[in-house]
Amino acid sequence: MKQMNNWIKAIAIIAFLALPFNQISAQTQRAGQSGAAQLLINPWARSSGWAGSNVAGIRGIEGVYSNVAGLAFTEKTEIVFSSTSWLQINGFNDAVSQISTFGLSQKMGESGALGLSIMSMSFGDIEVTTVDFPDGGLGVYTPTLMNIGLSYAQIFSNSIYGGVTVRLITERIANMSANGVSLDAGIQYVTGEKDNFKFGIALKNVGPRMAFSGDGLSFRGIVGDDDGYKMTVEQRSSEFELPALLNIGMSYDLNISRHRLTGAFTFTSNAFQNDQLRIGGEYSYRDMFMVRGGFTHEEGLSDDLKRTTALRGPSAGFTLELPMGETSFGLDYSYRHTDPFQGSHSIGARISL
Repeated sequence: MKQMNNWIKAIAIIAFLALPFNQISAQTQRAGQSGAAQLLINPWARSSGWAGSNVAGIRGIEGVYSNVAGLAFTEKTEIVFSSTSWLQINGFNDAVSQISTFGLSQKMGESGALGLSIMSMSFGDIEVTTVDFPDGGLGVYTPTLMNIGLSYAQIFSNSIYGGVTVRLITERIANMSANGVSLDAGIQYVTGEKDNFKFGIALKNVGPRMAFSGDGLSFRGIVGDDDGYKMTVEQRSSEFELPALLNIGMSYDLNISRHRLTGAFTFTSNAFQNDQLRIGGEYSYRDMFMVRGGFTHEEGLSDDLKRTTALRGPSAGFTLELPMGETSFGLDYSYRHTDPFQGSHSIGARISL
């Protein structure tokens, strides 16, 4: 009877999360008509090696990107730093953007966990150009993209875990900026004799439209036809939707003595891009050394006219976990294939207290 109640709870939560996405996906547009694409980038070095396939089994603070329900598995305190060389062009130090990420999770009571995540994208200094000065010489500007997430996850039973994230979004370029807010929600269901069979569902990036504003949209113009009086006129930019998506996944753990093999699968339904299938696997020895890989597939994978993202194909990574009494220190690395760029590399460090 208890197992039946758990299933009913899981189905009810899944229906609650998936229902609003039906309205979002019904208005599917081309990828170029959405904004805040930073929300589609996994900045964490450990989970990105799975190619986003481990929605059902993600654990700890990194769950705030893949599936916030995984935050509920925080045991005490977890601190994570990550640096990503995003979309490399000619080498590790020559990339489209450098992403810096910080995460902190804290156990709250016996069944709750609170998380804070900060992701910042920098693009370096860019020369200011105009029609009259196409070669620059007017100075530089530095675009910045940032989002800050506050998350809470709860253990509802021995099988059901759930969580939500409220995220503040900021995008700034020269003398214009856009600000917004989004909501993520997710659940995980764990079953099997050794809790080795997992299901997960996550609804991400749901929120109101965003729009740019600022002095960059203003100009000096003449008001009226009969006088030469000039005043500042401000234009309004078009609003854009957030890149909402729905992840549905499962994973299975095979434990043999001190070894663990995990296989994972996730289907991603994108509101503004092609839907994607993600598969991944991980080998772990005593949870001290882990190596993982994954693959992201979408329609038109090899067709430049049909594919909608550079982030597809293989991913891989590894982790070294060093126990220090009741504290552990971990080093993470991942590589993601990005065509036509030369890949993306992430390096991370974590402390579990």
